[in-house]
Amino acid sequence: MHTEVISEKMLLAGEWMNSEQTFDVYNPQDNRLIAKVPLATKEDMLLAIEKGAAVYENNMEWPIHKRMEILNKAADYIQQNSDMYANTIALEGSKTITEARGEVKRTIQTIRISAEETRRIQGETINFDQNEGSENRVGYHYRFPIGLVGAITPFNDPLNLVAHKIGPAIAAGNPIVVKPASVTPLSALLLGEAFTKAGLPKGYLSIIPGSGREVGETLITHPAVKMVSFTGGLETGKKIAHQAGLKKVNMELGSNSPVIVLKDADLFAAVKSCVSGAFSAVGQNCIGVQRIYIEKDIFPEFLELFNELTSQLNVGDKMLEITDVGPMIKEEEAKRVESWVLEALNEGAKLHVGGKRFGSFYEPTVLSNVSENSKIANEEVFGPVVILYPIDSLEEAVERSNKVDYGLHAGIFTKDVDKAFYSIQHLNVGGVMVNDSTDYRIDSMPFGGVKGSGLGREGVRSSIEAMTETKVVCFKLKGI
Repeated sequence: MHTEVISEKMLLAGEWMNSEQTFDVYNPQDNRLIAKVPLATKEDMLLAIEKGAAVYENNMEWPIHKRMEILNKAADYIQQNSDMYANTIALEGSKTITEARGEVKRTIQTIRISAEETRRIQGETINFDQNEGSENRVGYHYRFPIGLVGAITPFNDPLNLVAHKIGPAIAAGNPIVVKPASVTPLSALLLGEAFTKAGLPKGYLSIIPGSGREVGETLITHPAVKMVSFTGGLETGKKIAHQAGLKKVNMELGSNSPVIVLKDADLFAAVKSCVSGAFSAVGQNCIGVQRIYIEKDIFPEFLELFNELTSQLNVGDKMLEITDVGPMIKEEEAKRVESWVLEALNEGAKLHVGGKRFGSFYEPTVLSNVSENSKIANEEVFGPVVILYPIDSLEEAVERSNKVDYGLHAGIFTKDVDKAFYSIQHLNVGGVMVNDSTDYRIDSMPFGGVKGSGLGREGVRSSIEAMTETKVVCFKLKGI
């Protein structure tokens, strides 16, 4: 199949611009060149930051109804061109066309939620007379935009995770500069098109593709950037936290998500949910199921059914409707997953399904008897691999779930409400999904984790709160 190579422009403060140098974007399925994208320089990033900071200083009273109007128009544009957005997501990334369509729907929802939450950026009155001597004082507090936001986004949700930065930033009244993942910049640039078509004032949005070292560090360290919002890996997150200095930082840094299945659970529902949670988006999902702890009484039955449903997944051309699992984002990533699995097998793990690589494709893989000291048991595999463990009790499962240096989502399948609440209280994570896999999220909920899974919370409302500051106002009155 022939694919036309397109030449993209970057969005610099509302203007579409070329650059002297470009970099190539490839379809990871067959390594075909699909686009040439501007390789931004440090000077390009500095100009985007300068213009973003200036528009904030000169337009601090941007009306809420105008923000809402632009957000809704951007969502309308994406909805009207949903096939173009879905095809772009699938072409440059790992998602199947079906998964890409789902991401487009979520993106529209994320932006519409941002518009709705704009009207709810509220403060409250303060009872100053609770203090003796303050009977003649009245006042309130309100939220105001934090200023220029810098955002760095990953490849695995190349449209919706960018929307989770831009939507709340615009809702809060902030300009924003986005550095998208270099392997999937096309979706981010296409999102920029929606906002320019919606009439977003120039300066409020820049999408600057390029080297993390060249433009990413400039964005992180610049004093005019008042907040850095990052979604990505733990090691990069640590580096950004060190570089950012005295500014607000929000980070979602991935996970190694556990699911607990008790013997009273609906077995088929648990297996079906966990298979989907482990292998959707080729496992390249920060809340994907990686470890499953199953009570011993039902472990054999669970394992047999899990292997059966996993074996039924269709691995192949991501542009076909029948495909369940497409390629990983790069062949190097598939090779990394392959090496982790081989390492676990050499340490005594048992392979039940999968375990084979074909170029950038890696088969959905089921392991058991994996040492808890192995890399694949402790780190985020970010690939289509799941580990099954038998356990004697809920308490054991919770303890083992908490052992890794991540804590984003956990799941539990049980009909016993007391056991569900025990898990809720004792699992050290940012979210507990009861009778669902860890791979469940809606775009309005607070989203984030503890330990190595990040700092702060995303989700539209939570992001708006992070992208605003609180100001207290107090009036001292006479004659009271």
